[in-house]
Amino acid sequence: MRRALLVALCAVFASVPLDAQRGRGGGAAPPATARAAAPIDITGYWVSPITEDWKYRMVTPKKGVFDAVPLNAEGRKVGESWDPARDDAAGEQCRAYGAPAIMRIPGRLHITWQDDQTMKVETDAGTQTRLLQFGAASAPGEPGWQGHSTAQWNIAGRSLKVVTSNLRAGYVRKNGAPYSAKTVVTEYWDLNTMPNGDRFLTITTKVDDPVYFTRPMQTSSDFKKLADAAGWNPTPCSSR
Repeated sequence: MRRALLVALCAVFASVPLDAQRGRGGGAAPPATARAAAPIDITGYWVSPITEDWKYRMVTPKKGVFDAVPLNAEGRKVGESWDPARDDAAGEQCRAYGAPAIMRIPGRLHITWQDDQTMKVETDAGTQTRLLQFGAASAPGEPGWQGHSTAQWNIAGRSLKVVTSNLRAGYVRKNGAPYSAKTVVTEYWDLNTMPNGDRFLTITTKVDDPVYFTRPMQTSSDFKKLADAAGWNPTPCSSR
């Protein structure tokens, strides 16, 4: 009888979660928020030193100059019909400031946490705002210039991965090189510290467009950390 009772008690004890046995109430620790789990801190002000593709980023290329943009025949046809006056008249001066292109526009970033699961990235060029949503992100709304971005930390690589879709059609370059509403943008954000202490944020971007591209377009954009908001100068979008 005593042996049977002992066996029964052991079975009951084994079925109790280990945390409860240790007096921790039986509940698992809640998952860390994206803010708490961040392996790197990229908040603050940043500026883009233009060291790559200067002639395409600092000056609007002439109409039809699509070097390094993998446009197919239809994409070139659409690009060659570019008319900035038409964009102005339609109130679409921000077509070159969408998520596929905004990190290539010279200017500054201001990165903050909107809440524990959402990072906010503001640009002074075009006065744009990107929201990078971690975890169970909200459902996409209407397509927009910055689309719907989901984010996740790559703890091992200490980088941030961002995937953006639900975009309005726009330009990957200010001279009308187009991307369609079916475009998907994948980015990897990496933080590096130089020997002199300067900090750089490198954003590697892949733009996939099944409508106007023959292959993905890949770029790399650098931003240098600033001490404060000096120089921050929000300006409206410009079609030229």
